[in-house]
Amino acid sequence: MNLTDWIGFIGVSCLLLAFFLNLRGLIQKESLSYLLLNTGGASLACFASILLNYIPFILLEACWTLVSIHSLIKYFK
Repeated sequence: MNLTDWIGFIGVSCLLLAFFLNLRGLIQKESLSYLLLNTGGASLACFASILLNYIPFILLEACWTLVSIHSLIKYFK
C-alpha cells in the first residue's frame, strides 16, 4: 500500500468506526467524538480521493466533510 492508500484507509476506518459505535449505542450522533470521527474521516477520505483524482468520491467526501464541519460548529455554539 502506498501513502494515498493509507490516508484513504485511515479516513474510511474513522467513518466506519463512528458508524459502528453509534449503532452499538456507545456514542451518540450528537457527541463530540462522533462528530470528530466523521469530520476527520471524511476529510482524509476526501484528500485521498483528490490524490487519486477520483471526482465522484471527491464530491461525496467533500459534502460529507462540510456537513460534519457544520455539525461541529453547531455543537460548539
